[in-house]
Amino acid sequence: MKKDVFDEILDQWSAERPELETTSLGVVIRVMGLYRSFLRDATRALEPLELELWEYDVLSALRRQGQPYALSASRLARETDLSSGAMTNRIDRLEQRGFVKRVADQADRRGVNVSLTPEGTREIDKAIQRRLDSAAASLQGLSEAEQNVLAGLLRTIVLSSRKDGSVA
Repeated sequence: MKKDVFDEILDQWSAERPELETTSLGVVIRVMGLYRSFLRDATRALEPLELELWEYDVLSALRRQGQPYALSASRLARETDLSSGAMTNRIDRLEQRGFVKRVADQADRRGVNVSLTPEGTREIDKAIQRRLDSAAASLQGLSEAEQNVLAGLLRTIVLSSRKDGSVA
């Protein structure tokens, strides 16, 4: 079997501390390394649109909801795993770019809903295809069946590590 860069790390630990069982570390450091690589790829994929990954995350959370592409600010913060303060800042910046607008919640005068503008909808619709293409390129070494197996294994890890199925 061909060795990767992480095998060298594990081999070094095995040489220094042969009593250690490094199998789980081998999985974790590969996932962490892939995360960094996938993050770089996702960032590059969005560069031609002049869209930051955090902007994509917020716009994507709204677009996935279906018409009218809106969520309360607090739910949007939960969907993107951000504090309410961080979300306020991001909404401000997306509003300045014309991608979202705030609308008073009719059911709760204290609440604010955030919705995509037509420009925001166009932007996320372009961005999702770029993200899908980038993800496909990142996994080109795996068949569709292998990707499904890997997704299932990763899902098992996610579900066993958090009661709510989240990773944050």
